[in-house]
Amino acid sequence: MRRLRNVKIVATLGPASETYETIRALHEAGADVFRLNMSHGTHDEIREKHKIIRQVEKDLDSPIAILADLQGPKLRVGVFAGDEGQDLSVGQDFRMDLDETPGDSNRVCLPHPEIFQALEPGAHLLVNDGKIRLKVNDCGADFADCTVVIGGVISNRKGVNVPDVELPVAALSDKDREDLEFACTLGVDWLALSFVQRARDVYEARALAEGRAAVLSKIEKPTAVEQFDEILDASDGIMVARGDLGVELPVAAVPPIQKRLVRKCRAAAKPVIVATQMLESMIESPMPTRAEVSDVATAIYEGTDAIMLSAESAAGQYPIEAVQTMDRVAIEVEADPTYIQIIAASRSAKGTTVADGIVAAAREIAEKTEIKAICCFTQSGTTALLTARERPAVPIIAMTSLKGTARRLCLSWGCNCVMTPELLRFKGAVANAARAARAGGFADDTDQIVVTAGVPFNVPGTTNILRVAPCDERLIYSTDPE
Repeated sequence: MRRLRNVKIVATLGPASETYETIRALHEAGADVFRLNMSHGTHDEIREKHKIIRQVEKDLDSPIAILADLQGPKLRVGVFAGDEGQDLSVGQDFRMDLDETPGDSNRVCLPHPEIFQALEPGAHLLVNDGKIRLKVNDCGADFADCTVVIGGVISNRKGVNVPDVELPVAALSDKDREDLEFACTLGVDWLALSFVQRARDVYEARALAEGRAAVLSKIEKPTAVEQFDEILDASDGIMVARGDLGVELPVAAVPPIQKRLVRKCRAAAKPVIVATQMLESMIESPMPTRAEVSDVATAIYEGTDAIMLSAESAAGQYPIEAVQTMDRVAIEVEADPTYIQIIAASRSAKGTTVADGIVAAAREIAEKTEIKAICCFTQSGTTALLTARERPAVPIIAMTSLKGTARRLCLSWGCNCVMTPELLRFKGAVANAARAARAGGFADDTDQIVVTAGVPFNVPGTTNILRVAPCDERLIYSTDPE
């Protein structure tokens, strides 16, 4: 299913989008990737959504990527006496400790000894998405005496963020390990890893996945921003999770971080998603705010691979309209001459391999001639990712004989994924590329395309051929002896 844009759309599924009819309508409206939130729903419910997505994929003959988002460890306060919240005033003292006795206006249990191990005087504890801020004055192995910096009502089991220190907490909880194995067995394409603080968190998830799914790291903690280069190197992709970043960091710091991380992902040829509150008002309104549209547009101008809907498509009243809105914004932005200038100016290709040179040449040839598309044959997906890194001005047709590769590439900028049989000769590859370009409406018999491939075929990492070829198969077979 050809899109009229290059940026991809990720739609989260939930109560508002769990039927075959709605999921199909979301894909037809523009959703390229479906996110299954492992924080909500049983394995049986997740399995049913997965089954429906694959049925839609089959019925529409259109590859679809499935992203399973792991919950990560949840840090929460305990309960209060009488199950009643307490109103904390600015300047008052408040203690958090390991005592499981119900809390009151002076203290509450924080049943996470690993937090106390890491705390230092001067650190901050954020409660309920940062609505309450506490400054640590003194701390030990089982307590933290704090001063209330920002007050408010604190109640049972509210979440706690610790932005100033690296916590000795693994990114994978016992639940996450079970969910990861379930998702990989089910056959998802991407795993989103929450609570990433360091590269070894990613390596642990990769070892458990055993190549059955690509691993995408969610950047939602200051420590992850500080160690981003190492995390990026360990990951297959990145999600800029702006919600938690905006809690643990000053909100004014998030936009420049977003821009910096997107550029680094582009340079590394790894897909990046910009996520959280992109069209938040569309949970209840059929129309977005102007600020939300500008936010979506900004991410697209930065060259992100994908933009994501969360509650808008999972629990909102207008899930299909939200996808359609993102689709329209993307089409409008990518038609803007300024977008083309920004993308070209921010191009920072790196690498010195033959494949790097071939994809750069393919993009330059396409820009200077009347080439209609770049067709790249890929096994692992690497050649398509390198081509996408170039952000060419013509469509990318990613051709592969591996269904898993086609699905994973649905997350990557500009990749139109086409299944092809295993090929043994380059002439057959060129003919298949021409056929795919015509069938997808990218070109007709009078046009030319660029074809990149590797010989020997069906071996990852062998991209070594570039050819400008006609889309008329009769010309291919009459002019190419191979």
